[in-house]
Amino acid sequence: MSANHHKRDFSANRRLPGIALLAACIGAISTLAAFVLLNLIHLFTNLFFFGVLSFAERSPAHTTLGAWVVLVPVAGGLIVGLMARYGSEKIRGHGIPEAIEAILFGKSRMSPKVAVLKPLSSGIVIGSGGPFGAEGPIIMTGGALGSLIAQCVRVSAAERKTLLVAGAAAGMTAVFGTPVAAVLLAVELLLFEWRPRSFLPVALACAVAGFARGPLFGTGPLFPLETAPPDALALFSCVIAGLLSGALACGLSAALYKTEDLFGKLKIHWMWWPALGGLVVGIGGFIEPRALGVGYDVIGDLLHLHIALQVALALLLAKAVMWVVALGSGTSGGVLAPLLMLGAGLGVVLGHVLPGGPPSLWPLVCMAATLGATLGAPLTAIVFAFGLTHDSNALLPLLAATLVAHGFATVVMRRSIMTEKIARRGYHIYREYGVDPLERHYVDEVMTRDAKTIDAQLTVADTLARYFGPTQTHRAYPVVNGDAVIGVIDRATLERFSAQHSGTGEQAAAVAGVANVANAIASTTTTLLTAMQTREPVFALPDETCRLVATRLAVHGLERLPVVDDMNTRRLIGIVSRSDLVKTSLAHFDEEHKMQRFRRIAARPAKRRFAPARRPG
Repeated sequence: MSANHHKRDFSANRRLPGIALLAACIGAISTLAAFVLLNLIHLFTNLFFFGVLSFAERSPAHTTLGAWVVLVPVAGGLIVGLMARYGSEKIRGHGIPEAIEAILFGKSRMSPKVAVLKPLSSGIVIGSGGPFGAEGPIIMTGGALGSLIAQCVRVSAAERKTLLVAGAAAGMTAVFGTPVAAVLLAVELLLFEWRPRSFLPVALACAVAGFARGPLFGTGPLFPLETAPPDALALFSCVIAGLLSGALACGLSAALYKTEDLFGKLKIHWMWWPALGGLVVGIGGFIEPRALGVGYDVIGDLLHLHIALQVALALLLAKAVMWVVALGSGTSGGVLAPLLMLGAGLGVVLGHVLPGGPPSLWPLVCMAATLGATLGAPLTAIVFAFGLTHDSNALLPLLAATLVAHGFATVVMRRSIMTEKIARRGYHIYREYGVDPLERHYVDEVMTRDAKTIDAQLTVADTLARYFGPTQTHRAYPVVNGDAVIGVIDRATLERFSAQHSGTGEQAAAVAGVANVANAIASTTTTLLTAMQTREPVFALPDETCRLVATRLAVHGLERLPVVDDMNTRRLIGIVSRSDLVKTSLAHFDEEHKMQRFRRIAARPAKRRFAPARRPG
């Protein structure tokens, strides 16, 4: 068998099948939760705007309340403010930042209150005209359900995170019917790792939700669209569309948190803020009724160019102001649907001037680019736009424009709309991640093989004199009893043991009348085998990753570990220290910082312009 048989592309995990099965169940439950949430939105829309008890899907724009429509969002905001104050403050906001915070700083634990109050509060807010989508609330609700189920079984915090994200991604799949985009959202925003142990359960949960949503919501894309293939000139237009979409994303993010700061300066309790935000929503809805509610019908009309340019501009201005003020007030709602509408509106405007593609292409392109730049998740936005429309001809423009917008946003903005809220609570999130050098290397690659050992039958006094005297060559030595290693000994450990014996020696000397206590201690016959019996030995195996051993050193407060061939024989084959583990970062440092040139382009010799002068004579 090869000496490298223990090295794998991915780490093995025996618990993966069980976690995946649990994630599949969570995917089905999150689909039901999405069904409940959307029906709550329909129920409250009918109650607030039409005064009937019905689950039929209706748009608030068709209400006959007239000027009284201004007070409807105020009532919804007041109810949600009370729910947040006396229920759970976690229901405030658009859901995804709260899920990220629970994952990174709360060991993926969420409360039952959130699972119940989040969909209820979101149904009230959106049903009373709030300009939000259902995706943020269902991500929070699905995540809470996944976390609660995980808390009922014996799992680690990492496995609980996987189940939380599985519920969140499955909820998004159920609402939009975009399972692949939901998986990418999990990878780009929620998991903070790329491992089969987390990716596979989340993907399975999304697949289950994708199949389960058919009987509840129907099949097919939410906004079916087919555009003509773009020509080469469209690349220039994609750059322009990407830059403007990135600027729109940055502007919306800045406006949102500026508005949130203004609300924070108010002298009244935050419980009343959603009602004040609801007043702005009501006024905007009175001026432009189609800006109220989720607005999926408006997004469809924008994508199909069924709205005139002047109407689209008025609608988008009203939607932007209403969304920024309402979300800044701390109410409950999502960001994806408003961003889709605003981005599509920008595309409607640009479709009249951008060359290289049909006018119907640019609402879809700008929709994805704005979403990707705002969330900091470009791959999610690209696949999400395709999943919503199934327009394969738009994939290349989607790729170009979304990546340009994302690049613009990463240069201009320090944080995305998701991480800024968490940063304001005192937590910094670094979203770039790569393969840890300690994960790429194994102990047998960095350990010291010719380790000098000490016999366990040697006395403590002899060990101090022989190995830790003036001629000391190593800071610590493995101790072996026959062929088996029993641990590592260093000067500090031996001196602590001697100090403990010193107290016993002084008492014995006082009884026996011995004057020279030092001689009594030096003449002790205690062996290393006896001295080390109080310490539980800790070992490393050659086929373990450097990351695992580094964690073991940190947990036990050690600086080095003996490396044994297996835990049964404990035959010593080397020793690994902290300095050995640091070596794994050298290659990474060279890749990142060392500038090199391997080839040079030879310069052509200059041509002579004049003939050489003749020699005289």
